[in-house]
Amino acid sequence: MEAHGHVTAADAELPDVSDDGAPEPDVIDQENANRGHGSESFFILGEGLVSEARGGREDAPAQPMAASAAAAQAPPFRFTRSGPQGGRISPASRKKIAKAMTDGGGTDSTVPSGYTYLGQFIDHDLTFDRTKVMLGEDISPPEMLQGRSPSLDLDSLYGAGPDDPGSEKFYEADGRSLKMGRTAGLGGPPLQGRDGFDLPRHPDRKHATIPDRRNDENLAVAQHHLAFIRFHNRVVAELADGPAGQRFTRARRQVTKHYQWMVRHDYLPRICDPAVVDDVFTNGRKFFEVGADPTEVPTMPVEFSVAAFRLGHSMVRAKYSWNIEFDNGSGTLPLLFDFSGTSGFLGQGSRLPANWTADWRRFYRFKQDALKVPDGKFNFAKRIDTRLVDPLAQLPPGSFGQKQFPADPLVANLAFRNLERASMMRLATGQGMVKKLQNKGVAVTALTDAQIRNGSGGASIADLTNAEEATFIDRTPLWFYVLREAEINGGKLAGVGARIVAETIHRAIEGSRTSILRDPGFKPKFGPDDSTFDMRDLLFFAFEGKKSLLAPLG
Repeated sequence: MEAHGHVTAADAELPDVSDDGAPEPDVIDQENANRGHGSESFFILGEGLVSEARGGREDAPAQPMAASAAAAQAPPFRFTRSGPQGGRISPASRKKIAKAMTDGGGTDSTVPSGYTYLGQFIDHDLTFDRTKVMLGEDISPPEMLQGRSPSLDLDSLYGAGPDDPGSEKFYEADGRSLKMGRTAGLGGPPLQGRDGFDLPRHPDRKHATIPDRRNDENLAVAQHHLAFIRFHNRVVAELADGPAGQRFTRARRQVTKHYQWMVRHDYLPRICDPAVVDDVFTNGRKFFEVGADPTEVPTMPVEFSVAAFRLGHSMVRAKYSWNIEFDNGSGTLPLLFDFSGTSGFLGQGSRLPANWTADWRRFYRFKQDALKVPDGKFNFAKRIDTRLVDPLAQLPPGSFGQKQFPADPLVANLAFRNLERASMMRLATGQGMVKKLQNKGVAVTALTDAQIRNGSGGASIADLTNAEEATFIDRTPLWFYVLREAEINGGKLAGVGARIVAETIHRAIEGSRTSILRDPGFKPKFGPDDSTFDMRDLLFFAFEGKKSLLAPLG
């Protein structure tokens, strides 16, 4: 779970660049940030190749390369830098801050915990490189460019589509429906194998047959991917009256627009100050790709992927009341990693055991009385703040592309990995982003020194020496700064964090091949009315409104 923001993974400072509006250098992940959580080096055009430090060691200076050499070596996923480059804190400070942040999670929020992993699913959609599953020599340059762009268009679900040789394995023989898998039965009812409650898997391999294997790194995000498969297939069935040859295209458009609507009206207001979200979607962007042609391919700002959208890491719980079989907090976070294809062993089998199917009623607050559970069985996300739960201090190796635990435990610490990557990138500091936004006319108030130092029930920086503290308050890592803003704002992104997230997702929706922003007349049709559609409605429709499907174990 490293990037959700999650860059992913379960992952997931040079001279300043001026804020005069001049184009800023593209940043490209040398090992393809979309491929997995283990990518560790980036090529920054105009600056050179930088590699992530290991175990707290300083990274080597960037080695300048000619532009032509860079183009030949760097994969073409389109990262950009939207803020100034920033100064770094010391390796010793990064270690101390990481340990403080993973000393134990804080209080529960009022946000249902399903949104933690919906955010991770969204992150993987934004950073998915569709060209990795595209085959053939007839791929046009525009397709190549679009396929490597951060658009909110569910490429991580659809791949390159059923007509592409590299993606046809994700689809049923009808060329319209997405494949689903079967759980492994564990005896009699209710644990017999059930069709459609696992991701599709090859019988000889545990890895899921889906476009983006990152969605099989923990069971919670895997079950969300499965829910989107079911949603698509249900929409296909609803369009049965149309021409057969057009049903997939029509279904995908409907699914994508409903998904974008849900992200805009349900997900974003839960994690960001709603006033910032409304301002961006009503009045437009003020600092990121302002004035871009809506049909042009978007880019991905590193300030979003390496810092702001890693907000979800602080929302993760250490324990979940997963279903009736793993009740009262016995669905621990390590077990959710274990029962996945990428980070674990699926119980030593090649399919998910039937007793691990999600009880969706425990992760989203359904409106229907029959789909409600007692308060003690419901899972709330942790508050967005500067604290992460203990298990994230030692991620399973598979979640960041390794097979064994590293010799230095800090390498598996999620907070340390985030701080190291930002340092490697010489990412803008919180203070640098405040200045950049203010120069662009965004009304954002900087945190005071006291707020950075003390927070509000978050991580303590007391272990820093006086000199380390002074440097930290002067150039606060952007990820920590964004979480401190949220902490002081009652658990919702505010200021810098809210603006980066809202503007990036706005641009990702605008630049999608299918976009509700370029179709202002769109109204949802799979919710209770033509102005309402949230994640609960998506699940209710996908699982046919049946308790037996939303909570298969009862």
